[in-house]
Amino acid sequence: MSFELFSDRWLHVLAGIMWIGLLYYFNFVQAAALPKARADSTAAGITKHVAPLALLYFRWAAVVTWLSGAYYLFRSGIGFTDAFLLRGGAMPIGIGAWLGTIMLFNVWVLIWPNQKKILGLVQADDATKAKAGRIAFLASRTNTMLSIPMIFFMMAGTLGLPK
Repeated sequence: MSFELFSDRWLHVLAGIMWIGLLYYFNFVQAAALPKARADSTAAGITKHVAPLALLYFRWAAVVTWLSGAYYLFRSGIGFTDAFLLRGGAMPIGIGAWLGTIMLFNVWVLIWPNQKKILGLVQADDATKAKAGRIAFLASRTNTMLSIPMIFFMMAGTLGLPK
């Protein structure tokens, strides 16, 4: 493997760790902590300082993960088209790539625009914030569930598991 592909693969892995790590933080840590923080009036620290910064890293880690993965497919001989059309030996990694693509869509089209309303970065009334909260919650939980098979299929392609 060339240094270029080796470097890209490590960038992909590190960005993916950041993306999925923050996804799990939001779903397992912050979601459990916010109701307790609201009860003792300390939620503002999370919603004003922590969440916006974590969401910044979250959404850009998603982009870097997807772009570095796409680049790897183009340059590695696996083939971007073969992966996304689920052809031949590229099928397992292609399933992972499709799941990652869906998750990237969820981050930028569903989670981030709705989180801006929830956090007050965009003007919204209480009803709009409640609706935005539900959409962001469902998209985030969907991404959490999709992350498990996504990681499996990405690794299946690189570990030589049955295709």
